[in-house]
Amino acid sequence: MYHLPDLAVRNVRSQFDRFEWAWSSHAAPWDHALAFADPAMEPDVDAAQHLGQLAQWQRGDTGVPLVDAGMRELWETGRMHNRVRMVAGSWLTKNLGIHWRHGEEWFWDTLVDADAASNPFNWQWVAGSGDDAAPYFRIFNPLTQQEKFDPSGKYVGRWAPQALLPGYPEPMVDVKASRKIALEAYNDIKGGV
Repeated sequence: MYHLPDLAVRNVRSQFDRFEWAWSSHAAPWDHALAFADPAMEPDVDAAQHLGQLAQWQRGDTGVPLVDAGMRELWETGRMHNRVRMVAGSWLTKNLGIHWRHGEEWFWDTLVDADAASNPFNWQWVAGSGDDAAPYFRIFNPLTQQEKFDPSGKYVGRWAPQALLPGYPEPMVDVKASRKIALEAYNDIKGGV
C-alpha cells in the first residue's frame, strides 16, 4: 500500500486501463436498500444490464453451482474459501466482463477478513491487471473446478443445495462462449500485457 496507495481503484498494469470491463458508478452496494446492485439505479441501458448480472452474482444466482455456493457462503458468514474466491472472481471479471472493482468493493463490504491491501491485490491478480497477476488467459472453468475440488458436492450442497437438484438454472452466460469472448478481449490488449 505504501508503493501503490490507489491499488483499490487503479489497475497496476496500465494497459488494462483500456480494457472494456463493464462499469457503473451506481453499483455501490450501500446505495441500495437491499444491499445488492439494482439495474434501476443505472440510467445507461448497457450498464444497467451489467448491474443486473452483478446483482445475480452478489446473490449467488448465477446458475453456476460453485460460484452460487461461494457467494451465498460469503453473504451468510462473511467468509469464502480461497479457491472459490478465485473462481467467483474469474466468473465476474472474465466470463461476465464486469470490472474487478465491483467485485473488490463487494468483497470489501462483505468479507470479515477484508484487508485494504490483500483484497484489491487479489482482485487484480484474478483479473490479470495487477502485479504478479494470473496470466490473462487463465480463466477458471467453474464447472471443472467444482468437479475437481468438490466432486462429492459437499460444499455446494451446504451453501446452494438446490443446485444439486434437477431444474437448477443454467449458467447466466455460456461458460465456453464467454471464455472465448474474454480471451478475444484480452488479446486485444495483449501487446502491452
